[in-house]
Amino acid sequence: MKLLFDPPAPIFASTSTGERFPVRRVFCVGRNYAAHAREMGRDPDREPPFFFTAWAETVVLSGATIAYPPQTSDFQYEGELVVALGKSGRNIPVNEAPSYVWGYACGLDMTRRDLQLEARKQGRPWDTGKNVEQSSPLGMIQKSGGFDPNKGTIRLTVNGVTKQEADLADMIWPVADIVSYLSSLYRLEPGDLIFTGTPAGVGPVVTGDQITVTIQGLEPLSVRVGPPAE
Repeated sequence: MKLLFDPPAPIFASTSTGERFPVRRVFCVGRNYAAHAREMGRDPDREPPFFFTAWAETVVLSGATIAYPPQTSDFQYEGELVVALGKSGRNIPVNEAPSYVWGYACGLDMTRRDLQLEARKQGRPWDTGKNVEQSSPLGMIQKSGGFDPNKGTIRLTVNGVTKQEADLADMIWPVADIVSYLSSLYRLEPGDLIFTGTPAGVGPVVTGDQITVTIQGLEPLSVRVGPPAE
């Protein structure tokens, strides 16, 4: 049967092994660093983690120029550790969760903060603030094995100036816990990405800004903010 139109091309991420990693779904953890929870006006107690999702099409690779999105005057960065899953599972025990991880990468959760906060104030979903074209820049995925996701410096700079800096050990919910809990809500699949939350220090960017995320042991991620999307 003839298709009405051609389906979109799949999204592939680059990896340290030279293979292409097909992106399936994007899950994001909200408020996973206590200091960031406080700067967003929330209590950082260790409640169960909560998640929002983004289209695979939001993923762009390091080196890209991302368009400043429409309908916002407060486009903000959030540097994050990203977990790339390599096999499927449901109700995964915490001690087995690392075996489901293919690798790790630096990531950005770019946010129309004004739209997100207005939605939050009205008790509405965050989609227009978070699920935005080119809002999930992703660095090279380092195959797991030599990388420890439980410690190490995470840092974000804008035009060379440090804006965010913390240690992965500061995460309220570490990676194994996140994978285990998420697998109780969804059957996780190969190609799924999990953005694990951002430290304190989020803030706005403007056209021309260069954003760089570094995590000890991973390839840096760097993107430039381009002119407004047409």
